[in-house]
Amino acid sequence: MKKNIAIIMGGYSSEYNISIKSGNVVHKYLDREKYNPYRIVISKDKWYYLDELEQEHPIERSDFSVEIHGKKIQFDCVFNAIHGTPGEDGLMQAYFELLGIPQTSCNHYEAALTFNKRDLLSALKPYNVPCATSYFLNKGQSIDEDSIVDKVGLPCFVKANRAGSSYGVSKVYDRATLADAIESAFKEDSQIIIESFLDGTEVSVGVITFNNEVTVLPATEIISENDFFDFEAKYLGKSQEITPARISEKQESNVRQLAEFIYKTLELKGYTRSEFIFIGDEPHLLEINTTPGLTEESLLPQQAKTAGITLEELFDSAIVEALR
Repeated sequence: MKKNIAIIMGGYSSEYNISIKSGNVVHKYLDREKYNPYRIVISKDKWYYLDELEQEHPIERSDFSVEIHGKKIQFDCVFNAIHGTPGEDGLMQAYFELLGIPQTSCNHYEAALTFNKRDLLSALKPYNVPCATSYFLNKGQSIDEDSIVDKVGLPCFVKANRAGSSYGVSKVYDRATLADAIESAFKEDSQIIIESFLDGTEVSVGVITFNNEVTVLPATEIISENDFFDFEAKYLGKSQEITPARISEKQESNVRQLAEFIYKTLELKGYTRSEFIFIGDEPHLLEINTTPGLTEESLLPQQAKTAGITLEELFDSAIVEALR
């Protein structure tokens, strides 16, 4: 009997349109012999099922169901394709856990932890996971530029603590532009993180559970035409993404081991994509994405393809794992 799959997409953040693209790709590639896929758009204003005629049908939030032509549809599994809040920060995960509906991403606590860069780094610190030197700042706190520069140096990166796709990120070369960068980051989040600049090769590494095994995908090397891997570089073609990455066997072994260690230590599940920068042979963690982009051009699907995994197999595996 076919399973009813709700593909949630959209969300409340700046990544809304990117998430819609990811969700539509999942909808396109899910096996119709096994699944009845439903596109569910989650926005601040409304939650609705978008049918094949682009007509909207409201979602009943008390049990996450939808009524279509007088028939109530309930879902066997939720495929999470929301980047940013509320799909990547634990809110939707907690909701589905309360309703008892399986979903494809990690559980609510792990999602909230990894979405918060500051808390993620703090949780991994006892395990000696290498990362940049960080300075944390909340909105309303006094800004001591001397202390910031003394701790992280220049150049440095100013980032929104809880945002993705390089929104609210600036590379700062001198004191004169630090205040503007902080103000820009605060537009995305009330918490920001200021990090030392790591000068080395940047790679992205997908880790998934596939055929009931934790599987590390081939690394992608990121070469930005811009000053760093910003929004333009990620989504507007201003970068080269080379899979597999042109790194040494030692570097590849180190980053694979570290990515797998983090996945298992944090008890993650579903898809993850972690970003690292090499200093010598040692990978330094930048961040973890638990609902990474899923378009044909996105990094995780590129890596899966290099590993011999088709989009149909990739998406099917997420549902199979969620239903175990």
